[in-house]
Amino acid sequence: MYRKSVKISLILVYLVIVAGAVVRMTGSGMGCPDWPKCFGYYIPPTEVSELEFQANREYEKGQVIIVDETLKVAASNFTSAENYSEENWETYTKHDYAIFNPTHTWVEYINRLAGALAGFAVLIMAVLSFKKWKKRKQITLLSWLSVFLMGFQAWLGATVVYSVLSPVKITIHMVMALVIVAVLLYLLFISEEKKLAQEPNKTFRNLMVLAVALTLIQVVLGTQVRQFVDEQVKIFGYSTKDMWLENPNLTFYIHRSFSILVLLVNLVLWWKNRKLQLKFGKINWVLLFIFLEILTGIAMYNFEFPFTSQPLHLVIAAVLFGFQFYLLLESFAAGRKLKTS
Repeated sequence: MYRKSVKISLILVYLVIVAGAVVRMTGSGMGCPDWPKCFGYYIPPTEVSELEFQANREYEKGQVIIVDETLKVAASNFTSAENYSEENWETYTKHDYAIFNPTHTWVEYINRLAGALAGFAVLIMAVLSFKKWKKRKQITLLSWLSVFLMGFQAWLGATVVYSVLSPVKITIHMVMALVIVAVLLYLLFISEEKKLAQEPNKTFRNLMVLAVALTLIQVVLGTQVRQFVDEQVKIFGYSTKDMWLENPNLTFYIHRSFSILVLLVNLVLWWKNRKLQLKFGKINWVLLFIFLEILTGIAMYNFEFPFTSQPLHLVIAAVLFGFQFYLLLESFAAGRKLKTS
């Protein structure tokens, strides 16, 4: 039951990453300008008229309207008069972004729902981990660490909104998602009763560490490239995709060239796996995802960002990291078994 809960949690966290990638692709990061509610509602509005002042309407504390391109928050529960009265409203001070786009709002809202569902699954996993306390305290402690990390990730999501999509905070938000993936994968690994018998040498394990580190660096570089694209979108708009990377910055060239290093390191791992007959089958999946990652990158650059290519690029990177990290765990576990046998 516990291992099933870990697997479900892992799947849902990846679902959140997918939803986040769609948010980035559609430019919906500010679809909900407040947090944790959306325009002060648990279920967000679908039409701009719902965010305009309405006479003789019951407003609840915290509900939001847009007045003169400014967000106004109801100071208390009240029924509005015929005319707008400033005394019933407070100006939203977290930021000055006051644009309503129903598509962006609901894309961001679904992202938040996915995050809440993943958080609930991780909480259930942590509760189930109490059964492991007597024999494996590490499992219980790490399970509750996962709960804390999910809460911290939610807080990071709020800071991203309050900063109006600060590039640094977006990058930290993405890296934290991969940290949560790593912790869940580690829990999945250590809760398995049977351990693998492969015996890799020290060079293979060190290369695995390098491969995981390179993937993390590549993800960070990718978020910076994505930020450059976002800035280009603001200048040229969504209808001129051919101009988004017309004059790319240095980070783009580093990110593109770095992929060659990532591929070479993992090719060496694949070759060593065959030469030493280690039987680490996941290395084949790693190479597959690297090639898919390169293909989606080529598609974005040469074919004007085809639909879904951007979220696929990010999600494939996250899945690649997951396979690499689990392979790293297997290689170190096999190494410890070799020393003790």
